[in-house]
Amino acid sequence: MFERIKEDMRTILERDPAALGPMQVIFSYPGLHALAFHRAAHWCWIQGWYGFARWLSHVGRFCTGIEIHPAARIGRRVFIDHGMGVVIGETAVVGDDCTIYHGVTLGGVSLGRGQKRHPTLGKGVVVGAGAKILGGFTVGDNARIGSNAVVVREVPENVTVVGVPARSTKETKKQREQLHSQFMAYGVVPGEDDPYVVKIRQLERQLQQQAQMIAQLQKLAGIDGDEKDEEKGTETK
Repeated sequence: MFERIKEDMRTILERDPAALGPMQVIFSYPGLHALAFHRAAHWCWIQGWYGFARWLSHVGRFCTGIEIHPAARIGRRVFIDHGMGVVIGETAVVGDDCTIYHGVTLGGVSLGRGQKRHPTLGKGVVVGAGAKILGGFTVGDNARIGSNAVVVREVPENVTVVGVPARSTKETKKQREQLHSQFMAYGVVPGEDDPYVVKIRQLERQLQQQAQMIAQLQKLAGIDGDEKDEEKGTETK
C-alpha cells in the first residue's frame, strides 16, 4: 500500500507543472491524501471490516472534499487534480494512469444491490472538470471526457466526447489526434462552441427577426420608424 502511495506522489510530480517538490505534494495535494485514505479503506473493505472502512472513507471525505467508496477499485498512477467535489461510487473501477479533475462524478442510475451500477474507466482516461459519468458501462482506454459533459452510454477507446448528453466529436484521424493533443479538461474542447455563446447567438438572431417583422408592420401601416420615435419623444415631454 505504501509503495502505491509513493507511486501516486511521483505521478503528481510528473504530470502537474505546478508541483514544485515532494514535500509540497505530500502536504498540499488533496488528491494524494484522498487516494491514501482510499487505499487504506479499500484494504479494510477487502478484509471484511466494512464499518471501519466506511468510517475511514468518511474521514477522508471530510479532510479532502473527495468521496470515494471503499469498495471502488482504483488503479495505479491515478491523478486526482484539485479534487474538490469528486464522487466515485461503490462499483466504479478506475484504470491505471487515469486523470480526474474536480467536480467529477462516477455515479450510478439504478438502486439494485449486487449490480454493476457505476462506470469503469479504462487505462489513460482523462475526465474533465465537472463531468458526470452515470451507469455501469465502460469508458475505453485513452478516452477524453470534456468538462461538464454528462456521459450515459459506453465510450469507445481513443474517442473524445463532449456535451449534454455527451457525444463523440466528428473528426478525421488527423483531427482526432490534434483534438486529443489539445484537449482542455477545464473548458470547451477546441472545435466545439461554448453553449452559452450558442444561446446568445440564437437570441441575437431572434431579436434581428423581430426587428425585421416590426419594420414590415410599420411599413404596412404607413408609419415611418423615425417619425414614430419623434412622436414618442413629444409625448414624453
